[in-house]
Amino acid sequence: MARTSDRDKSELKNLKTETDSERLRIAFFSASMKPGQDGVTRVLYKITDKLLDRNVEFIFFSAVVPEAKDQPVPMYKVPSMVVPFYKDYRLSVAADIQVNTVLRKFKPDILCVNSPCSLGWAAFYYARHVKLPIVAHYHTHFVSYAGYYKVNLLRDLGWHYMKMFYNNMQRTFVPSQPIVDELSAHGIRDLCLLPHGVDCEMFSRRFHSTAWKQSIGVEGKTVLLYVGRLVWEKDLATLAAAFACIERQRDDVALVLAGDGPIRKDLQHLLHNAIFLGHKSGSDLAECYASADVFVFPSTTETFGMVTLEAMASGIVPVCANAGGAAGILVHGETGFLAQPRDAEDFTRLCLELVINTEKRRRMANAAYQYAQLQSWDTIVDRMLGEYMHVIGDYNRSRAEKRLRKPRREKKKEKVQTGL
Repeated sequence: MARTSDRDKSELKNLKTETDSERLRIAFFSASMKPGQDGVTRVLYKITDKLLDRNVEFIFFSAVVPEAKDQPVPMYKVPSMVVPFYKDYRLSVAADIQVNTVLRKFKPDILCVNSPCSLGWAAFYYARHVKLPIVAHYHTHFVSYAGYYKVNLLRDLGWHYMKMFYNNMQRTFVPSQPIVDELSAHGIRDLCLLPHGVDCEMFSRRFHSTAWKQSIGVEGKTVLLYVGRLVWEKDLATLAAAFACIERQRDDVALVLAGDGPIRKDLQHLLHNAIFLGHKSGSDLAECYASADVFVFPSTTETFGMVTLEAMASGIVPVCANAGGAAGILVHGETGFLAQPRDAEDFTRLCLELVINTEKRRRMANAAYQYAQLQSWDTIVDRMLGEYMHVIGDYNRSRAEKRLRKPRREKKKEKVQTGL
């Protein structure tokens, strides 16, 4: 191995990225940028809001983008196809010439992938071709879906694919420690814990409305609230079974679901007395959280669970599955309850404990609220940008070291080939 001279060391020490004197430029790649579509898009739009207040220039590439007049920053649509059996989502099929053209003009300092789809691979190949650092944010625990449906072959193939994809990233940001541990156990490297924040101005106890229960026909009842997509992967069969048990014991408890999805009709058949509000967002969603009494979220497939933190900020107690993201947010018995995954009896027991013991519910709700106040998006985004800068610096230093360590003969050969 060639030695690094004092001059070389000085060159490395003084190495600076373009971003030291200019605005940081980031190119994001995401499966969807449809506002409010799911937890991932809500996270991305909150990050967008915070980046607009900082010395950052950024763009998005996605299969689904809003109309130009509704875009807070430039967003470029890529070719895509409808996801089978789920028409609300689209899958990018290729990154066209326009993507490369836009990227060459934009000249990003770093690329950021938010989904391990074909668009993510296109970003990786571009980064490798032009020698740029690339990072990923791990939002959706796709492998757990295969486990949920007990298709072991798909689960094993899924882990192989995830390892292959994310190990091509300079860094993968993961929102909860349990998921960091799981990914690491399956051989995925260069992981960095980066939790999500919550907007305590948007989600707050002050949006509590005494008229809300009356407006949906559950006045005088203790309301259990679920917020999220209506898909079986959210373990909604567990929720349905738990509420059936609760209904057999009490007639003063109501279940309200805020969200939509392909299994809505199936759930309405199972939950005759539940209230289905459909998709809610903004102030309507904030009112739902703040006006309910207990938040119930049985999903075992979450990387973080934004809705859990939003419920806490709204002053209600979460009862979640002791798996995935929620296990990294809640302190059992203090800021919420963690039920055994897919155990309807345990969910029933914990929900009824909060229904019956109103003083305990009030105390835990206050602890959850106080915890949420500390989870600022400003802090999270500043930390994210700091990590991006570290990645850029490390990547550029690594490239410089490789150049300096090349044998003189190889360097001379390169000069001849390039005509220098």
